[in-house]
Amino acid sequence: MFLVFGGLFFLLFGRLLSIQITGQAEGRQMAAMAEAKYARESILKAERGKIIDRNGELIASDTLSYRLIAILSEKATEKGAKKKRHITDFEKAAELLSRYIPMEKEKMIEIRDAAVKRNTDTYQIEFGKAGRDISHETMLAIKKAAEKEGVTGLQFIEDKKRFYPNGDFASYLIGFAMREEDENKKVSTVGKMGLEQTYNKELTGTDGKVDYKTDIWGFILPKSEKKIVAAKDGLTIQLTIDKTIQNFVEDALNQVEEKYSPKKMLVIVANPKTGEIYAMSQRPSFHPATREGLTENWLNEAIQNTFEPGSTMKIFTLAAAIEENKWDPLAEYQSGQYTIYDRTIRDVNRTGWGRITFLEGFQRSSNVSMAYLLERMGDRTFIEYLRGFGFGEKVGIDLPHEVPGIILDINPSERLTTSYGQGSTVTPIQMIQAATAIANDGKMMKPYVIDRIVDPNTGKVVEEHEEEERKSPISAETAKKTREVLASTVTSDVGTGRKFALSGYSVGGKTGTAEIPKPDGRGYLAGDGNYLYSFLGMAPIDDPQLLTYVLVQQPKLEAGQYGSDPVAELFTSIMESSLKYMNILPENSETSLTKSLTDHIGEASDTAITTLEQQGFSPILIGEGGKVKSQYPEKGTKVSDGSIVFLETEGDTTLPNFSGWSKKMALSFKMLSGLDIRLNGDGYVTEQSLSAGAIISKDDPVVLQLKSPEDQHTEIEQNEETEDEEVEEVEEIIGG
Repeated sequence: MFLVFGGLFFLLFGRLLSIQITGQAEGRQMAAMAEAKYARESILKAERGKIIDRNGELIASDTLSYRLIAILSEKATEKGAKKKRHITDFEKAAELLSRYIPMEKEKMIEIRDAAVKRNTDTYQIEFGKAGRDISHETMLAIKKAAEKEGVTGLQFIEDKKRFYPNGDFASYLIGFAMREEDENKKVSTVGKMGLEQTYNKELTGTDGKVDYKTDIWGFILPKSEKKIVAAKDGLTIQLTIDKTIQNFVEDALNQVEEKYSPKKMLVIVANPKTGEIYAMSQRPSFHPATREGLTENWLNEAIQNTFEPGSTMKIFTLAAAIEENKWDPLAEYQSGQYTIYDRTIRDVNRTGWGRITFLEGFQRSSNVSMAYLLERMGDRTFIEYLRGFGFGEKVGIDLPHEVPGIILDINPSERLTTSYGQGSTVTPIQMIQAATAIANDGKMMKPYVIDRIVDPNTGKVVEEHEEEERKSPISAETAKKTREVLASTVTSDVGTGRKFALSGYSVGGKTGTAEIPKPDGRGYLAGDGNYLYSFLGMAPIDDPQLLTYVLVQQPKLEAGQYGSDPVAELFTSIMESSLKYMNILPENSETSLTKSLTDHIGEASDTAITTLEQQGFSPILIGEGGKVKSQYPEKGTKVSDGSIVFLETEGDTTLPNFSGWSKKMALSFKMLSGLDIRLNGDGYVTEQSLSAGAIISKDDPVVLQLKSPEDQHTEIEQNEETEDEEVEEVEEIIGG
């Protein structure tokens, strides 16, 4: 026995000594085995990058959601435990869940049965897409119902889902992202369309992790070190889009769609001074969160589709003739028809208007007038001008899959039809770029929609897009003369643009009615309404601040309606609302617009305030006072008496009275002050959460409630009606 136990002792001692020296057991590293048994890793989820508008307002972001798990295994419930942690009655649980998630009870039972058939020891199951992206409200409702009905074994894991707070909003520009499972069963948010897809790599963050060690029961070992690798959120993409102007566009499109049911619509609003796109939308459209309304067409019509522009192309034919000194507005020609070789073109009324001036011909949108202009300047010269305006090649906008269009230049008849917008094809974004040369005194600007890309983890600007001037084929003088003619199409008694006049603002532009090629490419569609109606306009015409292009295809017109009606309703609604929002006062206003702001940067705030008040302005101080760091509006800006001027200094800010402020002014104050100001609604400020005069820090949120003048008027009427009813009730009581 002594020899046996002695031998076993020396054998065990030798084994321990061997393990201690080599660190191995049965050919495996003991440290690695211990690490595998006790090491744990927790994932720190990164957020997908935000997409925001030019003023920092949210367009797309990640939000909290939940993933549903159904626990099947009885092992989840400890022996003797009163509360069950697994599902005891699956049919009852399935019936409850079917009321809250988009899956039938029978389908849930099928999933359970299939899982158990594959493995009788299945611990838990999930319900695919139906069990993901569950909102916080739905999760709470399921938990409450489960507790009430005695259903156990339902668990929720925190997750992320893409949130689009504005609903159907520039959807073909923004696109959408959705949760997707890869071959390794890893679920992540992936951009599938629009900016979400184009900038998927930049928007996708990098998950972090926490490494730590636990005992066999899962408790963290004392004095064990935690290794934390922080998550890196995706980059923030700030657009040139203005949320308020975009909402004006969306609302107008919805109203026209309901009234005329057109096959397609498109609107682009741009700043002709810089090329920034303020709004871009189309119909049909869809909700990016639910994809409701998404058809087989995934094209952003503004850049990925071409069409014949119709008479809006005459703007650039006119500009080319003026630049070539071939435009004589008072010279006359015979309208009606024009023959080139074996081809005859006609004016819209077939017979023309007799001998008329070229100016009247343009106002009436005469095709024949374009033919004679082409004779004067030469058709090949005209094509060179079109290429100079950027037609026939990509604009190079910061969006994917742009197409170039085709300028037909094989024979004289093609060049002739191109002069009035038939045959050759363009994209809407090309029309915007070319029109900036007209609106911006001969300076042609490249359109763009990305303002900057920022790393939210460091605050650094990763990429910044700036305005880019393109070589223009026309001079400033030509641009001004062209605008004068465009304005006459709206003001003239014979002008085709009379419906596009704005209340208080001078506007210039050109209507278009383009034929639509048949699906088989043989000829064009015919019949009432089977056209592409458009308008390319700018305002105020002396110094255009906005450039808007509207397209409406095949609207359903009733007796007495014209194709220009829905186009005009879109244009006038969007432009008037946008110009007022931008604080561009109507030209018929009695308020003087002759005062230019002086420069107050570097001055003492007291001196600057006194000077501005003497000049008739209303200065608002941001900060405690001292030297002025910046001012808004900037020096040289022409503003009216009583206009608000912001002066930024160091220190905490005293809250002003926001009542009556426009949304743009409130956003400007927010940007300069850096305060957490949250805006609800559109229009003008009616309420604020903190009183004027309060001194606040950047951590104190301030909520401003805005309402449009129409809403305020409706509310007043409703209050008056309520008061009248109350008075009547009191009179009845007294009388009784």
